[in-house]
Amino acid sequence: MPSSHSSSLTSRRRFWVRWLQAAALAHLLVGVGLTWAGHSLLLNDYQLSIEQAFWGQAAPVPARNQQVWWLALFGATLQSYSLYMLGLIHLGDRLRSHQAWAWLIAGIVLWAPQDALISLQVGIWSHLVVDGVALLVLIPPLLWLYRHDRSVFTVKGLERG
Repeated sequence: MPSSHSSSLTSRRRFWVRWLQAAALAHLLVGVGLTWAGHSLLLNDYQLSIEQAFWGQAAPVPARNQQVWWLALFGATLQSYSLYMLGLIHLGDRLRSHQAWAWLIAGIVLWAPQDALISLQVGIWSHLVVDGVALLVLIPPLLWLYRHDRSVFTVKGLERG
C-alpha cells in the first residue's frame, strides 16, 4: 500500500473520529440544555408542539411542569449516554476496535426506529427530522470506521477479545 494512500486513510480516520467526538459533545450539551433549560423560552416552541399533540392546545400548568420534569430526566439520561458514547469512541480510536464502532451502530439502530415510531404515533414529526439527521451524521462515519478497523484487524491477524 503506497504511503500516500496510507496517510490519506489515517487522515480520514482521524477526521471521522473527531467528527464523532464532536457529535458526542453535542449530545452532552443538548442533554445539559434539556435538563436545565426546560422552562426557558428556548424550548417553549418544542414544549408547545408536544402539548398540542396531547392536549390540542397549550397544556395546563401542572401538565407543563410534568413535561419539563420528564424532559429534564431525559436530558440527564442523554448526558450519561454521551459519556458512554465518548468512551466507546475513545476505545474504538485507541484500540482500533471495530467492535466499539459496532456497539455504537447497534445502539443507534436500536434507538432510531423506536424513537421515530413512538413519536409518529402521536404526530410529533420534529423527532423524525432529528432522528434522520442523527442517522445521517453518525451512521456513515461509524460504518467507515468499522470497515476500516475491521480490515486492519483481519489483515494483521490480531486476536482481540
